[in-house]
Amino acid sequence: MDWDDLRLFLAVARAESLSGAGKALRLDPATLGRRIARLEEGLGARLFLKSPQGYALTEEGARLLTHAERAEQAVAGAAEELTGAQGLTGQIRIGAPDGCANYLLPQVLATICDANPGLEVQIVALPRVFNLSKREADMAIAVSRPATGRLTVQKLADYRLSLAAARSYLDRAPVLTSLPDLGAHRMVGYIPDMIFDKELDYLSSLGIDRVPLASNSVSVQLNWLRHGAGVGVVHDFALPAAPELVRIIPDQVSLTRSFWLIRHADDGRAARLNRFADLLAQGVRKEVLRLEAMA
Repeated sequence: MDWDDLRLFLAVARAESLSGAGKALRLDPATLGRRIARLEEGLGARLFLKSPQGYALTEEGARLLTHAERAEQAVAGAAEELTGAQGLTGQIRIGAPDGCANYLLPQVLATICDANPGLEVQIVALPRVFNLSKREADMAIAVSRPATGRLTVQKLADYRLSLAAARSYLDRAPVLTSLPDLGAHRMVGYIPDMIFDKELDYLSSLGIDRVPLASNSVSVQLNWLRHGAGVGVVHDFALPAAPELVRIIPDQVSLTRSFWLIRHADDGRAARLNRFADLLAQGVRKEVLRLEAMA
């Protein structure tokens, strides 16, 4: 067994399909299937259960996965030893909720990449929790600390959220000077049954149970508010990007949440990812403070 065989095995295990793994590897799925079959034959073990739904690891495959991931870390570590002095290199994929992905990460990661020209960074902005075991991302940012899984968790920063609306909306809307007044206003927020983390359920904590304008995207919500559609909860760090908005009753509504950086436990030995995580944490903290001071 050589590293190339393990690399192909890892791709199929994480994608759970030949087509998905083939796309990631830029390899024809039929060729990949033959390589996996040859690996199974050489090991004398069935690594995958094949079905119309895809490729699922067998018990033998799950045992091999642990060793293959260790081999992957060893190969990456060797590369880091040789290239570390030249700065961070290679590709790193980060999963993040779209508020963070849109209003914090672009400028933070641009600064990191400016200092490390050999680095490639991908941001996957999805309103859901990422599966790091399947390597959907090298690391992920979340709004709550996970309680289970083989993960390492690092707090990035606290951030604030406020009620906000466009001046154009407030000029024509009923008076809004206290929480009870919200009942007379059109609310903008998340689709209730698509809130993937309890920390995002802002409006129910304010006693709001009806959301006439709802989206699972923070950016869509923000644009509704910018165009005078109603009142909603906004990240303070996003307010500088939306000068049309003003905070409402900040003395009565000021929410605080946290961003957490989540990584697979095995990645703690990867010097490159450790260095990147440190730079990311420093950059996010600095950027949140800068933007909130402008809000």
